[in-house]
Amino acid sequence: MTCSGFAITNCDSRSRNGTRAACCVAACLLGVALAPGAGADRLKGSEPDTARVSVIMMRDGEPLQIEPDAHARRHGTAAKGARLPLYGSVRGNGCARRWLLVGPLAWVCEDQVLISQQPTLSADARPITYPDGLPHQYFFVGQNGALGYRDLGHAEETAPDVELEPGFALAIVGVQEKSPGVPFALTSRGSWVPLRDLSPANPASFQGVELDPAQTGAGELGWVVADSTQTYDRPAGKPIRERNHSRFEAIQVFETQKQGGRRWMRIGEREWVRSEDVRVRSAAPVPPVLRPDERWIDVDLDQQILTAYIGNKAVFSTMVSTGKGREGTPEATPKGAFRIWAKLRGSDMDNLEDEDASRYYAIQQVPWVMFFKQGYALHGTFWHRGFGNVRSHGCINLSPLDAQRLFFWTRPRLPSGWTAVLPSPFDPGTLIVVR
Repeated sequence: MTCSGFAITNCDSRSRNGTRAACCVAACLLGVALAPGAGADRLKGSEPDTARVSVIMMRDGEPLQIEPDAHARRHGTAAKGARLPLYGSVRGNGCARRWLLVGPLAWVCEDQVLISQQPTLSADARPITYPDGLPHQYFFVGQNGALGYRDLGHAEETAPDVELEPGFALAIVGVQEKSPGVPFALTSRGSWVPLRDLSPANPASFQGVELDPAQTGAGELGWVVADSTQTYDRPAGKPIRERNHSRFEAIQVFETQKQGGRRWMRIGEREWVRSEDVRVRSAAPVPPVLRPDERWIDVDLDQQILTAYIGNKAVFSTMVSTGKGREGTPEATPKGAFRIWAKLRGSDMDNLEDEDASRYYAIQQVPWVMFFKQGYALHGTFWHRGFGNVRSHGCINLSPLDAQRLFFWTRPRLPSGWTAVLPSPFDPGTLIVVR
């Protein structure tokens, strides 16, 4: 498979199914093979040429090469309008003017940027986060579909530029009235769509639990996954009417017993619930390949629980939704130990090229994408609330708030002004263990 002149080496024929095909498209946007390459590493200069000089990106997704060479492996991409520091410049292959060093192992061709006296973005600036974990407003196309137009001034007066199927998810970057009382929404793909044909997404506000390694209790952390969970005074005993627990409520599980043909879990004094109504975290063994105090992530497929660790200390845990396919199929989340090989602030995902799909979907700017094996990724999810149950096409679905939290916790770090980043020998990807 090729895209924009770059070989996509790990998208096999099965990748045309489901989200993996969409993730391959995201890799095309980065212009890299679906695996990190070795690449030579070079860094010239440690301080900007001058604190007043910045390099302004004129295109969204501007490539940042690991070396001053058009054929070098990419280190990431930068956002349109980003003002990056200038550390040095050299002549090199594939650039008529100079290659500019705008960060560690990050070269951009001067042909495509603007040198400015505007101040640069601080490399240590706090990442921009969002109260609901979503970098955009998201809307779904209504049951009658919708039409999109490049030119708002002629919208609904000329032939549409795009037809949108019911259920497609759009990332909205602006709203403007064409005439009084007739608002149109501008999508991340540059189309104006009548707002009357869209309905807003209602993402789950669920988020995981920060764990304090210094505090150890008698119980194991868990969550309720049933809409309403009845409690009982003993296993298979009498219901306790005044003690019900709601979906996504965090609980502590103190013991498990089998009674009446099912498993029961004690979550309090003389308070028992059915095991199928809850998910419970269990400690994971430390991977032997781990460096001392290295950050890593464990994903328990059986319980649909993700836990973030620093060394052997659990620091964060939450529920996820993994692949609904049988093990070994494209829609199953692969088991094993992997390292994040690319991170993107947002990526379009769809299955529109899958001729065998029973149902098509398209989602613009899926937030906080962390690829760990080929086209499989951890990412934010605003289109369902099924956390704690299998649901995805193979990726690991996180609530928007949890995805945002983990995106800025994992490595490689995304520098200010960048939209995507790949690991380097000095900043390898976080280890992801799926079991």
